[in-house]
Amino acid sequence: MIYSSLLSDLAWIEHGFGTRDDAPLQQNLASLKQIHSAVVWMAEQPGCVGEGDALVTAHPGVPVSIRTADCYPILLADERKRAVAAVHAGWRGTAAGIVGQTIQQMQARFGTEARDLWVAIGPGIGLCCYEVGVEVARQFGLKEAGRIDLAEINHQQLVQMGVLETHIEVLGGCTKCDVQRFHSFRRDQERAGRMISFIRL
Repeated sequence: MIYSSLLSDLAWIEHGFGTRDDAPLQQNLASLKQIHSAVVWMAEQPGCVGEGDALVTAHPGVPVSIRTADCYPILLADERKRAVAAVHAGWRGTAAGIVGQTIQQMQARFGTEARDLWVAIGPGIGLCCYEVGVEVARQFGLKEAGRIDLAEINHQQLVQMGVLETHIEVLGGCTKCDVQRFHSFRRDQERAGRMISFIRL
C-alpha cells in the first residue's frame, strides 16, 4: 500500500492506495460499479452501493473504496465533520467535475466546508504517458490531440472548490511507466488488473 503523509497525520482515519501486489479485499469495503461518471453515492455499509464513481460516508468503520488502473484515486477527509470520500477520476469523470460533485455532496449531506478538507491524489497515468485524441483534448480546452495531466486538472478543480493548497497532496507515480508497482490499462489492455484504494473513519 501507498500512504499519504497528509492523511496519515489524521489519527481518526485509515487509508491506503493499493498497488498491484498489495490491496485490500474489496468484498469487505463499500464499492461501486464504476461507469466513468460524476455520480456520487452515500455508503452506509460494506458492499456494492450502485453505479457511479465516488462514495461518501460519515459512518465509522465503513471503508469507501474505488478501483483504478490508470485513472486517479482521490481520497478526501473532512477533519471538522468527520466524513470521508473516495473518488475514481478518469478523463470522463474529471471532465464532468467529479471532485467538485463529491465536495458538493459532502456539503449537502454533512455540512462540509472545503477549507476543512484534506485530500490525497494517488498514482495514475502521468503526463509523460497520457496521450489523447482531439475529442478528449477538447474536453480540457485543448485544440488538438496531445498529452493531458489529469492529476493537475483535478488539483486545480479542488482549489477552485475552495480546498486549501496546503491541504492537497499529489503522490505522483505513473501507472503506465511503473510496471513493477502498478496495473495499467493503457499498457496491458484487457490483461490489466485493478488497484484498490480506500479510506474509512
